[in-house]
Amino acid sequence: MKFFLGFLLLFTSLARADLCESGRRQSPVDITTTARQSMPTLNFDYRSAPIKLANDGHTVRVRFAKGSQLVIGKQTYRLQQFHFHTPGGDRIAGEEFPMAAHLLHKSASGQLLALVVLFRVGAENPLLPLIPAQADGDHALPGVSVNASDLLPAKRGYYRYAGSVTATPCTEGVEWIVMKQPLYLSSTQLARYRKRFADNARPVQPLHQRVVMESL
Repeated sequence: MKFFLGFLLLFTSLARADLCESGRRQSPVDITTTARQSMPTLNFDYRSAPIKLANDGHTVRVRFAKGSQLVIGKQTYRLQQFHFHTPGGDRIAGEEFPMAAHLLHKSASGQLLALVVLFRVGAENPLLPLIPAQADGDHALPGVSVNASDLLPAKRGYYRYAGSVTATPCTEGVEWIVMKQPLYLSSTQLARYRKRFADNARPVQPLHQRVVMESL
């Protein structure tokens, strides 16, 4: 019995790892063709909240206290954290962006939703967080609150597709929303980030007949 359970766990682990290669709803993607249609408005109820910053050696993660949420139609997703990728991962009509912020949400039923804000190089961005010097867990910032809405573009048009987690085991069933309007960061800010972190974005994945929806 123990042998069987061990074999089953090993098989399950291998199957999950293989999803990174065999999965057909993987992220990120190159958004080239879309189905434009009326889609629910993104209703952001992000609130200023204490945060914890973490340099995990691959990126800087910003974790939030409870309270901020995104409402899409009848579904509510609570903001968990955001982090950064270089380059941006998702592309639009072949354009590769130098950086992206991924704002990760979860519904009460456990549905994961990743909201992507892309960056182009241009003016300095005053909203990017401080980067801890060491990869040694969370750093609370006493007396400092951040509102994640400061990371959102003024225009709220978006793309939406069925995707996955971008790291092993590449779990599928994740809702992906990519904001159509990019933000900006300076070349100095980008160089400072890349000095601390190696590029960590996954290459774009095949769509495999998926339809990317685009808001009007």
